[in-house]
Amino acid sequence: MNSTVLPPTYWGQYQEITNSNAHLSVPERLWVAWYAWMQNDVLATGIMSFAIHELLYFGRSLPWVLIDISGCFNGYKIQSNKVPSIREQWDCAKFVLLSHFTVELPQIWLFHPLAQFCGLSTSIPFPSPWTMAYQIAIFFVMEDAWHYFFHRALHWGPLYKAIHKIHHQYSAPFGLAAEYASPIEVMILGFGTVSCPILWCAVTGNLHILTMYVWIVLRLFQAIDAHSGYEFPWSLHHFLPFWAGADHHDLHHEKFIGNYASSFRWWDYLLDTEYTPDALKRRRENKAKAQKTQ
Repeated sequence: MNSTVLPPTYWGQYQEITNSNAHLSVPERLWVAWYAWMQNDVLATGIMSFAIHELLYFGRSLPWVLIDISGCFNGYKIQSNKVPSIREQWDCAKFVLLSHFTVELPQIWLFHPLAQFCGLSTSIPFPSPWTMAYQIAIFFVMEDAWHYFFHRALHWGPLYKAIHKIHHQYSAPFGLAAEYASPIEVMILGFGTVSCPILWCAVTGNLHILTMYVWIVLRLFQAIDAHSGYEFPWSLHHFLPFWAGADHHDLHHEKFIGNYASSFRWWDYLLDTEYTPDALKRRRENKAKAQKTQ
């Protein structure tokens, strides 16, 4: 009588790896067990990448949805007369979810082969917290520059009408609307999020996919919070003046001009595209000085 050999379960793989690799941390054992259980690195990375993106995007957006519905923080709402309705939130969520499956999923599925080609590590041990921290800081700076120039380009008349206008459907943004955009815009701006770490890896040969995941999670959180529509006394830009934040991006949606950067304020300041009361005052003063000297 032939016996059927069942494939090992995930937890069976984890236990086997634990028994022979006691020196590994629990997250590292779970990581190795996942790849061993899936038996296909492209599939393992694709499923994990997409699951992380969906769970954290909608998970981080949910508190803002509840805040909008409850009205408990209306005093901190930047455009207090434009609170999104439940219907608007639901329509936005459906559009974003469709975009994730039709536009982002294929790109995520190609991520592992591209990462492997450029030398991105998926093995253990994990990088140190310090290594992850300085690399992610560099990615924030690189992506912010990419986002500023391409976002500003998307506000040029023909490109705005053909591509970027969809994202500006909501003049008072809310968390779920962070990725409410045309497929072309998702690819253009999303490419900066992925290509900056890939470029770093191609040049240095030193990047772990876990660092990439943490970077994308932090960038997602930043984008969602920037679209939240709320300004609090504890908002990060009060402690880091160069940080953009919700007040910076909310004005961009309200006025449809200026404040093009994603995470930081310096490109808008250096290239005089800030749209803030201080910036407007500074422009008026400079204009008055120029007129006097004529």
